Amino acid sequence: MKNENEKEQNTDQPCGVTDPPALLNGRPLTIVSNRGPIGFSCSEEGELQIQRSSGGLVTALLGLAQNINVTWIASAINDLENEYGHGQYSLNENGRAINLELVPLEPDVYEGFYNVISNPLLWFLQHSMWDVVNSPTITRATWQAWQNGYVVANQRFAEAVAHNVRSTPGRSIVMVQDYHLYLLPRMLRKILHLNRKNDQLSLTHFVHIPWPGAEELRILPPEMRLSILEGMTAVDVLGFQTYEDSINFLQAVIANLPGASVSYKNRRIWYRNRATIVRDFPISIDVAALKERALTEEVKQQREALEQSTQEMQVILRVDRTEPSKNIVRGFEALAEMLETYPEHIGKVKFIALLVPSRLDVDEYRDYHDKLMAAAGWVNSKFGTSDWEPIRIILGDNYDRAIAGLQLYDVLLVNSIADGMNLVAKEGPIVNQKNGVLVLSERTGVSQQLSEGALTISPCDIVDTANALHQALVMPEEDRARRARILRTQVEQNDINAWFCDQINEITRLGY
Repeated sequence: MKNENEKEQNTDQPCGVTDPPALLNGRPLTIVSNRGPIGFSCSEEGELQIQRSSGGLVTALLGLAQNINVTWIASAINDLENEYGHGQYSLNENGRAINLELVPLEPDVYEGFYNVISNPLLWFLQHSMWDVVNSPTITRATWQAWQNGYVVANQRFAEAVAHNVRSTPGRSIVMVQDYHLYLLPRMLRKILHLNRKNDQLSLTHFVHIPWPGAEELRILPPEMRLSILEGMTAVDVLGFQTYEDSINFLQAVIANLPGASVSYKNRRIWYRNRATIVRDFPISIDVAALKERALTEEVKQQREALEQSTQEMQVILRVDRTEPSKNIVRGFEALAEMLETYPEHIGKVKFIALLVPSRLDVDEYRDYHDKLMAAAGWVNSKFGTSDWEPIRIILGDNYDRAIAGLQLYDVLLVNSIADGMNLVAKEGPIVNQKNGVLVLSERTGVSQQLSEGALTISPCDIVDTANALHQALVMPEEDRARRARILRTQVEQNDINAWFCDQINEITRLGY
């Protein structure tokens, strides 16, 4: 049965037009996500600051938005963004503008929607990170956050999308993104009075993080999981990062959505008199834009600064947000294990961790940030000397610095406990200048595509990780070059435009 499923996976993926503007053929496109492409803040001098948002979702979708006309609907999360409301924003001096619409959410609504339900409840669930003996505990406060936060926010988004669809001529394509907006599709259909195929809208939803097993979903109370599954089965095409995620979802529907029928062969769900097609669309990066940015003066300056700190030592690099799923602590412990087992690396390697603090207003994230800082301090105190520090942590959201680091690594460590994709593993091989080796967790979504060129590891095994780090550092140049070619080819042939076109081609094939 497994082989039949794998065969089905290889034959049902769409193929056809691979040029996004030609594929859309004038159809209006709307991207809907919690996080917008830019953020508004105020400097100490009282001046408005506009900064590119961080995170893999925005990185990927901004690449797409530079090539086609897009309306982007996202949350307004502060007073400045509420005042902005909507307008056009240019991605760069030479690029096209996007239509940006920010959905106003009151602070208490956003708190429940984002900081209680989306993060950590759903995010921890989908990364299989809850210790169910101790957590989560669904309390009255959790239910209030669900009803007055998550449900309300999804309804506001649905109303904003409905207004956009009604005011835009032509048959719209609406692409909903990620776990914050699971309820939106069903709400949107109700507002627009849509059921079966229609001339007004094609609706997709892409989930950027893993999908758990059917039993894990039952951590959620029946009302919550039923509402989530009903929302997700209201789309025409439902996309996940990996084939395994798509099968997990089908199993979750069978176990938890009464009245739904599932075809594993076709990966199709029939519910409430309409079909939802479930596919895996591994997301990727804008290769051309990344190569162009890697040549800028800003990246060059960041690279020179990093080179001064490495002093011609071999570089192990990680680029991550400080989220528990990224497994940063075990990465530091693996370095210590490697230095203990292979002391010839002492004084000759530098572990650079470019970390973006993430969601520090959520207790679990703040606690993990403290743990990783303590872990790095322990390794440095145990192995470091007066003129050598094994681990250097650089905090802050600086994309040019991240690209510079990716140019310099000898080893790129991506050891996530669970990850939807982890686009750093795709960015690194494109800009790296050393035929650097990718050490990759088998539980990242990207491993479905990149495992052939990487050294794959079990993320909880620090001995396995330590051995892989050592192997990568001493690997012969011929083998390094071969692996690097495999990775570059895979990423270049499956870039962000291919990801987008696969979804639109699937919509076209289905007649939506």
